[in-house]
Amino acid sequence: MYQKIKNFFHLLEAIFSNMYFGYPSRTLKVIGVTGTDGKTTTTHLINHILKKAGKKTVMISSISAPGLHTTTPRPFELQKIFKNAITQQAEYVVLETTSHALDQFRVWGIDYEVSVITNITREHLDYHKVYEDYVSTKVKLLKLSKIKIVNHDDESFDVITKFIESAKLITYGLTCESDYGWQPTFSSKIKGQYNKLNILAAYAVCHKLGLNDKTIISAINDFILPTGRLDVIYKRDFKVIIDFAHTPNAIYNVLTAVKHEFQLQGRIIHVFGSAGLRDFSKRQAMGKASGQFADRVILTEEDYRTEKLEKICREIGSGLSELGFKQVEPTDLQKASNKSFCKLSDRSEAIRAAIEMAKPGDIVIMTGKSHEKSLARGTKEYPWDEYNAVRMALKQFSKD
Repeated sequence: MYQKIKNFFHLLEAIFSNMYFGYPSRTLKVIGVTGTDGKTTTTHLINHILKKAGKKTVMISSISAPGLHTTTPRPFELQKIFKNAITQQAEYVVLETTSHALDQFRVWGIDYEVSVITNITREHLDYHKVYEDYVSTKVKLLKLSKIKIVNHDDESFDVITKFIESAKLITYGLTCESDYGWQPTFSSKIKGQYNKLNILAAYAVCHKLGLNDKTIISAINDFILPTGRLDVIYKRDFKVIIDFAHTPNAIYNVLTAVKHEFQLQGRIIHVFGSAGLRDFSKRQAMGKASGQFADRVILTEEDYRTEKLEKICREIGSGLSELGFKQVEPTDLQKASNKSFCKLSDRSEAIRAAIEMAKPGDIVIMTGKSHEKSLARGTKEYPWDEYNAVRMALKQFSKD
């Protein structure tokens, strides 16, 4: 009930903002990208292709959005960005659109030219309660769009077709028969099988917008992943990677890529946590996803807010324990056997411990924070820089 009241005020703000700025989206071609994982990469790739095609664009993504822990801005800020886009003579706006933004009417009044759903896995169920409601919220984006594009390979496809006739959908996929499939002319160097689906999503969007095929493929082939996506920031005797993965599906996909596409010769050392006061049900699954690939795991903070960090780590750890991982003290992790994990509350200390124990051929990967510039501890936000934390650890142990 409380959320419904809040949503009503969000709607009023959206109506006022659209009227105040003169419904600016109506004179732009707005491209909406939603999904549990892959939104940011797909958003950046679409923007990259459009720019390579000589189009003037504005992009709003989790990396560029104003505020902390946000992706889609509030209605007033969003409509202001659209108005400024017109002033800048932009033709396209590429908008990463979250399920929260859709449910809270933040994007009310936006005239979407095309939208794409990358995938919908079981995430944000603290907010949406059940998977079908989560899917129906994502589908709102399709209903706001002239052109509707979905991932045929994803488990959500059959649920999506309960809300929208399949004949109205444009599909892409690697395994299912789809309107858009992988092409031999794609020669992208981006790692990760899951990124092939992000590439197809962007290709389908830009093709439906009428862009030249040669231009699209050329842009795909020279695209570089955005900050904090499979970002290799150290690669001498061992590698250090930063990634934003914070769902079971994303962790599984990222660690699959790390294991099979990064010339792994040693161990995978994984540092991660889970956000507090958010979807509790995913934590054990996150532990299981990590445990399928990692040899050593350090559980640590990731915006625990007012929830007990010990409880969060215990719930993740239960997934690791199911796979035979043994919990040890932080001081014993270095000499412990593989398939061991520990808890270190301070994220900086966790990163230092992971880098200190790294040996030639190992890969150390931190997931969950990536580009974000703050850590939520209790009721306060504290400055955070994952990249700087890694640099400091490398310097401390004379590994850089």
